[in-house]
Amino acid sequence: MTAPATRWLDWARELQAIAQTGLAYGKDPFDAERYERIRALAAEIAAHHTDAPAAHIRDLFAQEAGHATPKVDARGVVFQDGQILLVKERADGRWTLPGGWVDVGEAPSEAVTREVYEEAGCRVRAVKLLAVYDRNRHGHPPHIWHIYKLFFLCELDGTPDPLPPNLETEAVAFFAPDALPELATGKVTAAQIARFFEHLRHPDWPTDFD
Repeated sequence: MTAPATRWLDWARELQAIAQTGLAYGKDPFDAERYERIRALAAEIAAHHTDAPAAHIRDLFAQEAGHATPKVDARGVVFQDGQILLVKERADGRWTLPGGWVDVGEAPSEAVTREVYEEAGCRVRAVKLLAVYDRNRHGHPPHIWHIYKLFFLCELDGTPDPLPPNLETEAVAFFAPDALPELATGKVTAAQIARFFEHLRHPDWPTDFD
């Protein structure tokens, strides 16, 4: 029986997490050498299945310290007149919900309002947590990190400002559910957007999770 196409990524993630946590809590210098070797093996696995050099991935892994935990991505879901707000990414010309990493010392609701303004020029208030999704379980393309995605329903606070100059997005628009543009599926999927339109129609629904 062959392993699933992304099983290597699960192995690399787990080995990296073992190494990172071991380096954080281990006291024996010989154990530290073993954990460094485990980290190197994780990088070699990832490099073998991607175009990235092993040294680059080792450096990426080495930047992570302490107990290994998933990263947190917060996205804003903003509706206006039955349409959803999306931003166009400079990197690939595809569209996504505005959002990004939650910074250390920042509450998730603060992160999402900041990201929506930076990427879409919209002042918003986060009013409800619609979903907490494990990225691995929702049809996104593979990613080296294990990521939790938080989707917040946000209400517009006034009229949108002009799109602020930024390095990530080049356009902003509202779209009807049956007229979505090409999506950046690493950030959001059509199924997720469809689910959020259902939440709009059923405001009493509880938060989705997993």
